[in-house]
Amino acid sequence: METLKLEVLMLLMLLCVIAGCGLSIQTVINSRLRSYVGSPFFASMVSFLVGTFSLILVTFLTGNPFFIDVDIFLNTPWWLWMGGLFGVIALTTNILLFPHLGGVQTVIMPIFGQIIMGILIDSFGWFNAPLISFSWNRGVGLILVLMGIILAVTMSKTRYYPEPQSKSEPNMIWLWRLLGIFAGMLGAMQTAVNGQLGRILHSPLQAALVSFIGGALALLIFVGVKEGRFHRIFETTQKHMPWWLWLGGLLGAAFVFMGVVLMPIVGTGTTVILALLGMISGSLLVDQYGILGAPRKPVYGIQILGLIILFLGVALIRLW
Repeated sequence: METLKLEVLMLLMLLCVIAGCGLSIQTVINSRLRSYVGSPFFASMVSFLVGTFSLILVTFLTGNPFFIDVDIFLNTPWWLWMGGLFGVIALTTNILLFPHLGGVQTVIMPIFGQIIMGILIDSFGWFNAPLISFSWNRGVGLILVLMGIILAVTMSKTRYYPEPQSKSEPNMIWLWRLLGIFAGMLGAMQTAVNGQLGRILHSPLQAALVSFIGGALALLIFVGVKEGRFHRIFETTQKHMPWWLWLGGLLGAAFVFMGVVLMPIVGTGTTVILALLGMISGSLLVDQYGILGAPRKPVYGIQILGLIILFLGVALIRLW
């Protein structure tokens, strides 16, 4: 595992939390964008395309190479190039879960999957990730993280989002729950794979670009098969809508880039948990202040307590 000065490490961890906050803003943006394009899949595709072109522009401006040596393709495992696909499958699955599980479980189940898979990847060194033994402090920290997430997320969702009537039979609910956990696991796998790709390419930026290109292509194929055409994108450009609705992909690109940078340093589990800390913090800020026109919902003390417990869990996992 790479070692850095404490000041640099703390800065990178803070940037990962901030990038996680950015994902909460991206959710608001994509929700508004969906109202213009009429489909969550179109909104996701637009977001991925914007992120891809943004990374291409940054790659050009910074002088990083666009092309990858053929020998790297031939001498690396196939899963190294699947990060974008993992992300798209996880995203699409989450969209499908809501009618069957409701708001709370649609959030909680993938989070559990992310944390579980992140710890497993660290403990067994899957995907050639840095091997981090599962010590007592990581176990206690993990319990605190899960407690904090439940307090912060459950209170936020159950107060303001009525649960839809499930479309599933009672004996099918657990199948959807397992699917939600699996979607979260794919998210953690994406973090591990992208981090390993960045290490091999010696360029986190290039690895993030590869991931976004893969995700954009997967969504283009999916939307093309499902919708048969892409007219909604062109119709959207003719509508008078806020300029910031095009910026969701930028926030997503920043998040993926920070994951690529941090994963080889602190491991997949810690990277995932730091990102979740940022996402939940950002969600509470969105609720409290109605950022970008989101409905304002007061944040309660128990949610703040959950955030504090989550932070303590992160500190116990990483710093002790």
